[in-house]
Amino acid sequence: MEKLILASASPQRKTLLEGLGIPFEVVPSMFNERTHPDMKDPVLRAQALAREKAQEVASRMKGKWVLGCDTLVVADGQILEKPVDATDAERMLRLQSGKVSVVHSGLTLVDSRGTLFEGVSSSRVRFKQLSDEDIAWWIETGQWEDRSGSFQIDGLGQCMIEHLEGDWTGVVGLPVFLLGQLFQKAGMII
Repeated sequence: MEKLILASASPQRKTLLEGLGIPFEVVPSMFNERTHPDMKDPVLRAQALAREKAQEVASRMKGKWVLGCDTLVVADGQILEKPVDATDAERMLRLQSGKVSVVHSGLTLVDSRGTLFEGVSSSRVRFKQLSDEDIAWWIETGQWEDRSGSFQIDGLGQCMIEHLEGDWTGVVGLPVFLLGQLFQKAGMII
């Protein structure tokens, strides 16, 4: 199997891919997702951003297999992307407290010929009722930074989650089952 290029600097995605034993290297995308036109449909937006990231790296790594990813959180009908600061993170946590958020993780696999294989994994995450102390604690950890919805479900973030319906790895940011399906469609032997 050819070495896969992961178009993401996410340590969580890297860890999940390492766990699969797939040879890969990390080449973070230089695509600025804040410049992408606003899309109201979070599923389409997650897929479009994953595609943009994968294609940007594929344009620099000709003839390589490239995997692009993007994860978006929806709470109370609002798309929660990465917070701009601690105040924004706190707002997002309060919005999700005691409620269910939907997490959409888009994947785009570009094969060595430039063919795209795409999909989205969606999961429902129920947050416990977060107290002011819970929110202050989470903000203090700094683990909200660069995280859609201001949370992560791995590590300490699990302490805020009451229930999950769907794919845990999808909420982390790399839906492994979906990735396997894309590999199969692409004829990639792993």
